Amino acid sequence: MDEHIVVVNDEEQYSLWPADRLLPGGWRAAGFTGDRESCLAYIAEVWKDMRPLSLRIAMAEATEAPLHTQSLPPPPANTRSS
Repeated sequence: MDEHIVVVNDEEQYSLWPADRLLPGGWRAAGFTGDRESCLAYIAEVWKDMRPLSLRIAMAEATEAPLHTQSLPPPPANTRSS
């Protein structure tokens, strides 16, 4: 049986890695070890949102914009009576 570990990066993207190899840069152990199929099943269970963390944050910030910046009517035309 080839043992693997589940790894995760700073963008909260998951993968599996052979347990007998050094982790690649930018990845850390996610706390699950097993055969390939078990690791893939674990990833399928925990990785529900495939979007990178930076995209999820940007999308959340975009929807939390202050009300005064959303759907403001255009300023009135500059009209002068002379």
